Amino acid sequence: TERAVAVAGGIIGGILLFVLIGISACLLWKKFCHLLSYEKLTSPVKTTNANAIFQDQSTSEIQLKSTSRSRSVPFIVPPTLHGRDWINLTNKEQVQEDSDPYMIPQSGPRSSFHSLAGAYVVGTINPELYKFPEDKSETDFPEGNIGRLWFSIEYEQESERLLVSLIKVRKLQPPADSCSPFVKIYLLPDERSYLQSKTKRKTLNPQFDENFVFQVSSKMLLQRTLKFLVYHVDKQKKHHLLGQVIFPLKNETLTDDNKLVIWRDLEKENLEPPSDYGDIQFSLSYNDYLGRLTVVVLRARGLKLQEESHAVSVYVKVSLMNHNKFIKSKKTAAVLGSPNPVYNETFSFKTDQTELDTASLSLSVLQSIKGEKTHLLGRVVVGPFMYTRGKELEHWNEMINKPKELVKRWHALCHST
Repeated sequence: TERAVAVAGGIIGGILLFVLIGISACLLWKKFCHLLSYEKLTSPVKTTNANAIFQDQSTSEIQLKSTSRSRSVPFIVPPTLHGRDWINLTNKEQVQEDSDPYMIPQSGPRSSFHSLAGAYVVGTINPELYKFPEDKSETDFPEGNIGRLWFSIEYEQESERLLVSLIKVRKLQPPADSCSPFVKIYLLPDERSYLQSKTKRKTLNPQFDENFVFQVSSKMLLQRTLKFLVYHVDKQKKHHLLGQVIFPLKNETLTDDNKLVIWRDLEKENLEPPSDYGDIQFSLSYNDYLGRLTVVVLRARGLKLQEESHAVSVYVKVSLMNHNKFIKSKKTAAVLGSPNPVYNETFSFKTDQTELDTASLSLSVLQSIKGEKTHLLGRVVVGPFMYTRGKELEHWNEMINKPKELVKRWHALCHST
């Protein structure tokens, strides 16, 4: 009996051992088959990527040696974000070839980012497209420039104060090697009082950063004009005018929360003494393509007003004539009580190119007082040889010879008709 029990136990143990070995063998076989299947699917991808990487790196070296273009930054999909949109790892689908646009961008140099295993380049980013535009106000100076001035203006409605900040001046052209500049600021038409900046020693690019206050009512504000005079002080303490900026306030929107930062190029002041009846400055331009004659009335100086008071208004009337026949006229806004009014107003007239030999422009400076007749302060005519001579003829001919360009000049006023 004991022998029978031992034999039965041995048989049962052998069966259980055989079953365990069979199960183990089956599991190992399945795992081995799974690994073979995975390697067959991923192996071509690795080969393809490796080839693409080596090709890209060699291409990058050739391109970097042969061109000086700026690098592009590659946009890469990391391995953790790979999905079915890029590669579907199924038995029935093939891995993307080198020509696939998702795998290899069509243009642009490669970078070392391509060495990242399993990362796919889907495009490039051009850094030049994301740069902020450069401020060219301190780099682009026209030929013949004598300096450029920066300032800001703000108006406080409640206290009726005009706040002017003098910021800086650049590229001054002094009469000597050294330059010690300062600035006088006027609020025209008052030319008897002014505010003055500190003097900056030995610099052509002074930085001022000074604030000034003018008391002016809101009713009179838009009729005022800021005037900046830039001077140089020499070793003998003499003052030399380097240039000026004239800035009318009538076209500006000035409020408490609107601080305007402005720059203007310096202009040379007309150093000739005023003529008997005063002078007027204006620009002429002719556009031959549009057949348009443009007049910019800038300013007048040295006017002989019959009465200097705020009741006196001065304006300019611009008239187009042809064969001494009146065609059309336009007027500037009136400036009150100033012998040196500033206008900066533009007018255009339709004029055919064939009419330029018979057309002329008349600019009349007129003074009016309430309840009294308008008085002519002075007049100037510019046009062809048929009507004018001297500076007026030169101005007209220069306008024709420089189409679409504004030609600016001063002219003496006279009373002749």
